[in-house]
Amino acid sequence: MVSFTSGALESIDIDLRDLARTLGASILQTSFAVMREATSGVLLAVVASFNRSVAELGVAMMIGGNIRYVTRLLTTAIALETARGETALSISLAIILMTIVFSISIIINVLRRS
Repeated sequence: MVSFTSGALESIDIDLRDLARTLGASILQTSFAVMREATSGVLLAVVASFNRSVAELGVAMMIGGNIRYVTRLLTTAIALETARGETALSISLAIILMTIVFSISIIINVLRRS
């Protein structure tokens, strides 16, 4: 997320910062102007980070394990049910996970466009 956000901030034209400073903006006001211009890139960074975190099964298994009612996530539950042979349940859980991811992505896109 940090690299995406810094890339979005670095892609903003340096002339914007200079223009804001020339017009008498303080350093804080200049920073807000640059952030306002980079909003879509920062939102993209948030969505990409969220989608990446949802997809990382290995990290979830290493850090949190798969302890029932304590650290079980949708991704680890899908892996567990698939290993048990409960294909229908694992597909149902995958559909729920994809619905959550798509819903959040659509909401972020709608907010970004407004």
